[in-house]
Amino acid sequence: MLLSEGQMSDYHGAALMLDDFPPASELLADKGYDADWFREALEQRGIKPCIPPKANRKIQIPYDKAVYKCRHKIENMFGKLKDWRRIHTRYDRCAHTFFSAIAIAATVIFWL
Repeated sequence: MLLSEGQMSDYHGAALMLDDFPPASELLADKGYDADWFREALEQRGIKPCIPPKANRKIQIPYDKAVYKCRHKIENMFGKLKDWRRIHTRYDRCAHTFFSAIAIAATVIFWL
C-alpha cells in the first residue's frame, strides 16, 4: 500500500510501487493508470494490464471488459473503509498515523 499526496496522479504513484508489485498474471486498474510506459513496464514483468484507454487516446487499446467488471470489488472495499469516520474525514494529520488507521480498519474489515 502507498499513501500519496492528494494532487499526485495515479500512474505517478504506481511508478513508485512498480518494483514492489507481487507476482501476478493481470493488473486491474482504471483509466487513471493508462500510460504507455506503465503498460510496457507491466508487460516486462509478465503482467497483463487490464486498463481501459483514456478517451483522448488516439489509438484505443483493447482490454478485457469481463475482467474489468470485477473492479467493483475494489471500489466496494474503499467504500467499506470510508464507513470508518476517522478515515472518511481524515482526523489524523500525520501521514503515518492516517496510514496506520487505514491498516487497522482494513484488518478489521478482512476479519468480519
